[in-house]
Amino acid sequence: MTAAAPEKIAPFERLSNRDLTKDLDLTLEELSGLLDLAADVKRSPGDYAAALAGKSIAMLFEKPSLRTRMTFELAIQQLGGFALVSEGAIGVREPLKDMARNLERWVNGIVARTFLQKTVDGLAQWSRVPVINALSDMFHPCQALADMQTVHEHFGTFHGIKFAFIGDGNNMAHSLMLNAARLGMDFALATPKKYEANAEIVAEARALAACSDAKFVVTHDPAEAAAGAHAIYTDVWASMGAENEAAERRTAFADYQVDDELFRHAAPNAIFMHCLPAKRGEEVTDSVIESKRSVVFDQAENRLHAQKALLLMLLA
Repeated sequence: MTAAAPEKIAPFERLSNRDLTKDLDLTLEELSGLLDLAADVKRSPGDYAAALAGKSIAMLFEKPSLRTRMTFELAIQQLGGFALVSEGAIGVREPLKDMARNLERWVNGIVARTFLQKTVDGLAQWSRVPVINALSDMFHPCQALADMQTVHEHFGTFHGIKFAFIGDGNNMAHSLMLNAARLGMDFALATPKKYEANAEIVAEARALAACSDAKFVVTHDPAEAAAGAHAIYTDVWASMGAENEAAERRTAFADYQVDDELFRHAAPNAIFMHCLPAKRGEEVTDSVIESKRSVVFDQAENRLHAQKALLLMLLA
């Protein structure tokens, strides 16, 4: 496809030399603008086909990846840029600060999928080019951007929508509560005891919900969280790095499976969401994830479009 003339690209806010290490690195206005841009990129991808021409982005992966790697590589390529991938531990073979300062001399941006948030923060501290958190133990902002895009596509609004997360109070729960609360969605989180979300992040999200006049509920009762929800979201019970806890977690989370019975508490037009990969028969039943209500593959597709919008704002 021939790239459109630059003047045909929809105007958008550029965030030069900015990082996305956590969700709140974007203001509410910037988040809303990014979601608008993601929708336009999805409608008219050819208009942006040369937007990153001549730009190179390093992609660092400490964890295995399907969606993150594929969608970022495709996004960079489809915007006219070039992706370089490195797999393995960050800051072990050589100091993280040396690695970051090498990369900044070669590339225009860094995408990092890491075990620890401090690794992403360190890359951002030492690099003069934008750093994007493609997953850490505390946040998963790129997935949350795609999820917010998916919710808006299905309901046309955020206001009046109840978003429920059921399961582990993990990085995904953190990013979703921060974004849902400030966009004006009611948010409910249900976790087992001892697996609650980070208290400081919950307090931040609660304050954001108060500003947007949204309800914010934290409970140990999955039925309470699911009641009247328009979106029910879950994630694996044992994330990468916690596999040694899998058996213990299966016991602790047994009542938190999203099945047909739990889904009956949701709104009649409710959707099911999951960031994938899913362990069918654990956090979600096959009947739910394969139902017409499931939008998990819409979410996966929107990783591509939301990340294109993010790359455009940071690097174009």
